[in-house]
Amino acid sequence: MLPQEFIARKRDNLPLAADDIARFIAGLVDGSVSPAQAAAFAMAVYFNDMSVDERVALTLAMRDSGKVLDWSDLPGPVADKHSTGGVGDNVSLMLAPILAACGVYVPMISGRGLGHTGGTLDKFDSIPGYTTNPDNALFRRTVEAAGCAIIGQTDDLAPADRTLYAIRDVTATVESIPLITASILSKKLAAGLQALILDVKTGSGAFMSTLEKSRALAESLVSVANGAGLKTGALITDMNEPLASAAGNALEVRNAVDFLTGTHQDERLKEVTLALCAAIVEITGLGTAGEARAKVEQALASGAAAERFAIMVGALGGPTDFIERMNDYLPAAPHVRDITAEADGIVSGIDTRGVGMGVVALGGGRTRPTDSIDHAVGYDRIIGIGVKVERGDTLARVHFRSQDDFVEAQRRFRQAYAIGESAPRHPLIPARIMPTGDR
Repeated sequence: MLPQEFIARKRDNLPLAADDIARFIAGLVDGSVSPAQAAAFAMAVYFNDMSVDERVALTLAMRDSGKVLDWSDLPGPVADKHSTGGVGDNVSLMLAPILAACGVYVPMISGRGLGHTGGTLDKFDSIPGYTTNPDNALFRRTVEAAGCAIIGQTDDLAPADRTLYAIRDVTATVESIPLITASILSKKLAAGLQALILDVKTGSGAFMSTLEKSRALAESLVSVANGAGLKTGALITDMNEPLASAAGNALEVRNAVDFLTGTHQDERLKEVTLALCAAIVEITGLGTAGEARAKVEQALASGAAAERFAIMVGALGGPTDFIERMNDYLPAAPHVRDITAEADGIVSGIDTRGVGMGVVALGGGRTRPTDSIDHAVGYDRIIGIGVKVERGDTLARVHFRSQDDFVEAQRRFRQAYAIGESAPRHPLIPARIMPTGDR
């Protein structure tokens, strides 16, 4: 089938055969399918959707466009987590070493931030010497030594995804659940996983702002991943306020190390992190639901997870004493100042996206993939919804470089906060979708 005939079938809302999808994606990589044809296909999918079978076929074709890693020589299960992105979402920094301490191997391939959401790789770039793009040999050695390694996508994993995403980004077709599904899962399947847990955010700081849209994405991801042979579950988690009390790269690393060592653990962050870890332990068969939760709590409380984190950082080129001396290594902004409340009341709502864009305005995030970022800036000591404040009380601290930066960061932060007489209750984990179909 010619590319234009394939596009016409989707344009006319006719079913696509798996073999034709595979040929079209292969053509995208070898150049026999043009960017214009790929854009036309993406727009046809945007308007006409794809069946579950078509989504599975697209995901597998994109996985097979490059190298697929093989971890079959490891003595334990291989798993990972994917988050749809949020503000103060540093879960990966704790989840990978907690799971490693439970006997799960975690070769985590992460991304950089764009827009209001922070990127896991940008956080690790705060650590001097840490290599986010190691060769495959170092990646494998680190996974074997630490039980986990958090790195960036290599050029030979799912190259079709990079090509198609770049086209979607400039053709207004990013917000398509079938294409989002294939983009996320093709990379995870190429990583050679046996199990996956998805953290699908919902709320004011989420890509999908309503529970209905978040559930649709979660169910698509779970059904397609399992249809492609990857045992997968999902938690839908609240992003109506920053998850951690810090937002900004080095600040979130500090928050994560404090979490792992028990120095400070944000309550909501702890619950989401442990719930995701327990789900993976359950999915991989290393424990029942009750046993899994106890296992991950013990891995954290015993210090075993912190030890795994330290081994990973050292193996990937970072300081071997990073946990003990993180403040000597992490970049710090030259100025820190409180942002205070302008009225008495209760924090009744937060525009979480607005908080994230405040970090971007400080220089700590990107509006374009090519932007450089300042790892030192951001907010910490962020208070959440439901906290009672009086005029002059601290809402957060801002870490900044210039007075103009402070003025803008304060303006954005105050604008993001609503102070009222009462606060709504947002369930932290409103839905759970496991491979068996349990809700």
